[in-house]
Amino acid sequence: MELARFILKLLTFKMTKQEMLTFNNKHLITGVAGTWIVGMGRYWDDPKASLLQHLGLGSVIYIFCLAAFIWLILLPFKINNWSYRIVLTFIALTSFPAIFYAIPVEQFYSIQTSNTINVWFLVIVALWRLCLLYYFLKHFTRLSDRAIMIVTLMPMCLIISVLTILNLQNAVFAVMGGLRNSTPHDASYAILNLLTFLSVLFAIPLLIAYGLGIYYRHKEIKKKLT
Repeated sequence: MELARFILKLLTFKMTKQEMLTFNNKHLITGVAGTWIVGMGRYWDDPKASLLQHLGLGSVIYIFCLAAFIWLILLPFKINNWSYRIVLTFIALTSFPAIFYAIPVEQFYSIQTSNTINVWFLVIVALWRLCLLYYFLKHFTRLSDRAIMIVTLMPMCLIISVLTILNLQNAVFAVMGGLRNSTPHDASYAILNLLTFLSVLFAIPLLIAYGLGIYYRHKEIKKKLT
């Protein structure tokens, strides 16, 4: 029960930095287990899903990679107590909202309606987790609001931009949104097109702002030491 309250506190934006510093093996294992269960829930009723998807291993691999990416981009800012383990635990614990993906809407609605509902689930969960990331970085790193906004948006923009360059954005969107028998002409793909456009548009400015943020951060640290 105490563990459930701890996770709920994180998911409702009430956790302090001191509590984040108490992340331990129990929290990490719970988060990874939750990610695994949610990952299986996404495909439990999809006969076309691969064995890896049915086993939920793709979701587990994803959180390890995403945590490494976020940890690395914040590393140059020289944050006190910044560690991959803490980032991984946070990312893992924020996987629980994705339980929405396990709702079998396909059994109650047509494919087109189900796809639309699944996309809205994706949008809600993605925004929720993005806001949680902003909250986590703001309270843990104590960087400026501008720097936090940059490092919060940059991973998403860079990932979508790279997928666009590789022409994989439609396939990844379909997988993440749980879309079945869908085509690029579906209304749900308007969301993807908008995200792709914005990500490509802001990727370079965000990278420039990121570089400037590191420069000013180092300048600030040097000033404190003198």
